[in-house]
Amino acid sequence: MSNSPVIGVVGVGYVGLTTGACLAHIGHTVVCGDVDVEKIDRLRKGEIPIVEEGLSEIVAEGISAGRLEFVAGATEVAERCDIVFLCVPTPQDDDGSADLTYIKAASAEIGPVLRKGAIVVNKSTVPVGTTIVVDEVIQRPDVAVVSHPEFLREGTAVNDFLHPDRVVVGADDRRAAEQVAALYSSIDTQIIITDAASAETIKYAANGFLAMKISFVNAVAAMCEAVGADVVDVVEGIGSDRRIGREFLRPGPGWGGSCFPKDSHALVHVAASHGYDFSMMRGVIEVNTEQRERMVRKVQHAAGKNDLSGTTISVLGLTFKAGTDDLRDSPSLSVIRRLRQLGAMVKAYDPTTVGTLSKLQQSFLDGIDVRQSIEDAMRGGDVLVILTEWPEFTSLDLAQAAALLAGSSVVDTRNLLDPRSVRAVGLNYDCVGRP
Repeated sequence: MSNSPVIGVVGVGYVGLTTGACLAHIGHTVVCGDVDVEKIDRLRKGEIPIVEEGLSEIVAEGISAGRLEFVAGATEVAERCDIVFLCVPTPQDDDGSADLTYIKAASAEIGPVLRKGAIVVNKSTVPVGTTIVVDEVIQRPDVAVVSHPEFLREGTAVNDFLHPDRVVVGADDRRAAEQVAALYSSIDTQIIITDAASAETIKYAANGFLAMKISFVNAVAAMCEAVGADVVDVVEGIGSDRRIGREFLRPGPGWGGSCFPKDSHALVHVAASHGYDFSMMRGVIEVNTEQRERMVRKVQHAAGKNDLSGTTISVLGLTFKAGTDDLRDSPSLSVIRRLRQLGAMVKAYDPTTVGTLSKLQQSFLDGIDVRQSIEDAMRGGDVLVILTEWPEFTSLDLAQAAALLAGSSVVDTRNLLDPRSVRAVGLNYDCVGRP
């Protein structure tokens, strides 16, 4: 392998595209491949298919500098590259396990054409033991397989890649692990080199712990409502303890997205498959499910009835969090689904759904009356519900909201608004864990 290895990325979804663009940004030559030819054509033109701050700029920079290239399929990537990152989907099966179909298919495709002495890197979130699975599929004794989990947050992925808390690389071949770690020599961060099983476990455990913090603060918020405490002050009190910290201690409608739900269930499944009942993690998942149902009950209370037939609910926010257009396992959509089951008609606005909806967005938003402005979504609503923490919702014109709504109730599941200001314009206000 040369002193300046050519990097390949198989799969240009959220993780793959960010990884490839950022590696090119720090000076590497990167070739990205994907089976979606239409997506590849768009990327060659600098068209980014996802909402992610700073990503379009570094993709354009990489293409212009000649360090970033997009090709169709995985074969050409393997033929041309020294280190190949697998960034393909690992969807969740019904039993909570990760589906390795795409990982195996990609491994089978690249195996015969990999360069002698190449390194294959599992960047996708995969269960413990997947490096062994990939190695068995590739069937190349001269090729090393490395686990290198990603810790990117949607909305801040570029910054997270370029300024990481740590870089984790795991392999049974120390030399291969060190070569992958060397790709980050220009980044000032902690490098953790370990065995493959430990690296794979670190990823699941990290996401499981963060999900636990969110479920914990949501459970605390429920207790605050019961005893009359203010969760904002409670979080300030416990978050100031350096052993605890303030991160991920913000109550809301529950966690969602493409990672936490899948990884939490996978953590339970992996533990169970090895004889351990991870009851704590099961509790975290149960609290999250209950939190979404609690938000539904808040809307029912605000509407003054359990059967929401004939009720129009105005919703602000559809994505699972602000800063991304990702609708996968969004708490907002989960709550909306339940409201519709109860008979409600839902009008909704989200800044990422302005304009023509893509086929993927339409598949998630079927049955929801998506509006093009906040005002249009509020007009005629019996209850206004804030479900995603987009910054523009914090500066909501409350007097205008009171005038546009047919009803007089606001359910703020993200605690974005000032309770006194809302009530000052004559609206009833309910939030999470606050008086």
